[in-house]
Amino acid sequence: MKIAAIIAEYNPFHYGHKYLIEQARAAGATHILAVMSGNFTQRGDCAIFDKHTRAKTALENGIDLVLELPSRYSLMSAEGFARGAVEIISALGCADMLVFGSESGDLAALKEASGAIEFAAHTEEFNTMIKRGKSYPSALQAALREYYTEDVSETISDPNNTLAIEYLNALDNNGSVIEPIAVKRLGARHDSDEDGKFISASAIRRKIREREDYSQFAPVVNSPSADISRLERAILASLRQMRPEDFDLVYDCAGGLGNRLCKAVRAAKSLGEIYFLTKTKRYTLARIRRAVLCGFLGIDKRLAAEKCAYIRVLGMNSRGKEILSAAKCALPIDTSLKSLSRTSREAARQAAFEARATDLYALAFENPPPCGMDFTAKPIII
Repeated sequence: MKIAAIIAEYNPFHYGHKYLIEQARAAGATHILAVMSGNFTQRGDCAIFDKHTRAKTALENGIDLVLELPSRYSLMSAEGFARGAVEIISALGCADMLVFGSESGDLAALKEASGAIEFAAHTEEFNTMIKRGKSYPSALQAALREYYTEDVSETISDPNNTLAIEYLNALDNNGSVIEPIAVKRLGARHDSDEDGKFISASAIRRKIREREDYSQFAPVVNSPSADISRLERAILASLRQMRPEDFDLVYDCAGGLGNRLCKAVRAAKSLGEIYFLTKTKRYTLARIRRAVLCGFLGIDKRLAAEKCAYIRVLGMNSRGKEILSAAKCALPIDTSLKSLSRTSREAARQAAFEARATDLYALAFENPPPCGMDFTAKPIII
């Protein structure tokens, strides 16, 4: 048995994801598990389909076991997203390799960029750029250009390479012996509208919301889709009730972002206005979108700093069951969130938060399901 792990959002699952699974098999994987974002995603949005629906599609298209990446991790920056997912994979105790896509597909170049980032983030040039109000990515690029050749700064400029680099960092920081395998990404670039055999997930989401045919690019899912626009009033109501000091406690609202977001919330009449009024060269739109959802859901710095208290299984097939049999899990693992909530005080707190996040996510559907679905949902067994 050789077990590969993949970190994904599957928002939605498309044929580019299927290609990565095929490459994992080609690398020798007999069993493949996915750590998948729950109902909220790293770009600061609602997942287009709920987590169990996306788990089912993944299982129907080559994944053997789907584990949930909790919302507090899926709404973090690339570093936190990668750290949380690698933490879960490492705790499972049986993965042999981590397979991920990147624009370059060059593992040596990604490792070089990883080391360069570690150095550049501690230079005087980087700190000077941050003080001048530059965003973290812009300041990092400036520092890299000062000390490294152009190819290194180009490597980190793409979002898919950025995540790949953070996966490598997370493996190193975790002292993991899991083998990293980089696969060159095919088709459209991140968030682009290019047509072809492979198009971006954002382009597919637009087709789904506009009720266009997307069967050429992804397995068709016959389930209701979520849209953050249906949550707009609820988000505005929640943020308007927060005090100025509350915004400073929201995860990743340091460096003045909390104060700026607070002022925007007081003046804005829509989510789009909040993003516009908060946006500066220092704060990327993705960071602002994540901060808005963290404030709405109640993800503060204390919750974000907690390590996982459990591992939740969303679905599996027969090979997935073999992965679980081989696991030497350092954490409680189960398909039932209710059962997991009883394993420790930390697990109870984290499970209650996840269930509440799901209850709020439900309002993003045209016909919202009732509260409590996370505690009663059955795993997907194929």
